[in-house]
Amino acid sequence: MRTALLALTLLAASAGFAQAQERTPSQRQTIIDIAYVLGESHALRQACEGAYDQYWRDRMIRLTDTEQPDPALDRRMKEAFNSGFALRRAEHPECTRASRIAEAAAARRGQGLAARLSDVTYRLDPREAAAQRAAEEAEAEADLPLRR
Repeated sequence: MRTALLALTLLAASAGFAQAQERTPSQRQTIIDIAYVLGESHALRQACEGAYDQYWRDRMIRLTDTEQPDPALDRRMKEAFNSGFALRRAEHPECTRASRIAEAAAARRGQGLAARLSDVTYRLDPREAAAQRAAEEAEAEADLPLRR
């Protein structure tokens, strides 16, 4: 259920977000962060579903198709996806309870990032928006397992 909700949230956020021509640095970073989470999710799902599962990779392709990023953002998105994938593949090569917990944590983080893209916080005063994003990031980080 969480993965379905995350997929819907990511697609809804990216579809509405793609309308904007100019992106703020914060918005661009959020897109990169989403790509990273998609990479993590891809590795974690493959650990349990098998190497042929392409569910989250397909979502990444949809994100880049919808977003139509400039070459620099496209490169950074792909690097982020690959980094997230490599990290989680190394940490969780097999399907275990820990990999399922990590997958749920990635889903929560992705939901928060997608909500940020579709939220009105980008229309707030920059100081208000920064404070709100910092609070959201602190909350999201508290939910993530510690990395070695």
